[in-house]
Amino acid sequence: MNMFIQSECQWKQENGSAMHQWIKQQTNPNPNEVDIVVYGALLSYTNGASSKAQYPTAFRKAWPGFQSYNLDEQVNLRALSVVDIGDVAILENDRMLSESAIEAAAENLSIAFQRSFTCLIGGDHTITAHSIKGIKNAFPQDRIGIIQIDTHLDARNQEEIGLAQDSPIHQLIAAGVVEGRHVYNVGLHGFFNSPEMIHYAKEQGIHMITLKQMRRDGIQLTIREMLRQLMYEVDRIYVSVDLDALDIVFACDVPAASPGGLTAYELFDILKIIGENEGVRHIDFVYADPKEGILRPETVKIGVTAFLQWLTGIQLDHRNRISKKGKVML
Repeated sequence: MNMFIQSECQWKQENGSAMHQWIKQQTNPNPNEVDIVVYGALLSYTNGASSKAQYPTAFRKAWPGFQSYNLDEQVNLRALSVVDIGDVAILENDRMLSESAIEAAAENLSIAFQRSFTCLIGGDHTITAHSIKGIKNAFPQDRIGIIQIDTHLDARNQEEIGLAQDSPIHQLIAAGVVEGRHVYNVGLHGFFNSPEMIHYAKEQGIHMITLKQMRRDGIQLTIREMLRQLMYEVDRIYVSVDLDALDIVFACDVPAASPGGLTAYELFDILKIIGENEGVRHIDFVYADPKEGILRPETVKIGVTAFLQWLTGIQLDHRNRISKKGKVML
């Protein structure tokens, strides 16, 4: 079985400023010419049994509605080489094989595209654990830090709950892939985490930053301090964006979205800051699929904008580095 398959949504490769024109869909790009590698994982357990995730395809279908220029930040993302290599080849009726395929794909991409950022589009949160395991396989000596943007700790015991969509952090800690003290969970709020899960997080040293705390201290300051701390402690940082972190007003069809969550604007600011930090080498966007019916276009547009804000941060960082280098030369 090939590692990747062509995505269901294919755009004609042509020059232009629309998102579907400057993001190139290539199955075998030159690693030396790629800044960001995008790939999808269609695995979803939202409905209990394994099914094909809608979001990766919906994400790509929305591209023509977005331009490369970020008016707010005055940057053009066409300066970045972004390549979509397709979807991980999985079998919907074989969970173990599909999860192994995601792990193998993440490992392969991490080795082949060492100078690039990788972006995985899911799928539910179980793919995060397998993606990070693949990265750890590629770089076994590296310490990996995780920033999880989520309403939930996602640290329940897999043996107790069966399917693993809400337990990637527990999986990774139990397997020795990451240490709890290198996990930062931001966006926690409300009545959505059990006392047992909170106890486990404290026991493992997981950093729990509530949304109330972030808003009190300042979201930008909180994220920058978190990144600064992780840069001292780990070799590479993985960010997982669970779209249920959004307030239900902004993502009403996301199954676990809840009242009091992040606003879309707060999520966009967080991702821009994350993009500005070169230590963040990997990111995923997960858990957008509804339990039934079709994804709402409003949710998809927020997800695409979040992705573009992350790219904006990367481009701002590139621009600042070039500016500093020019000043030094002068």
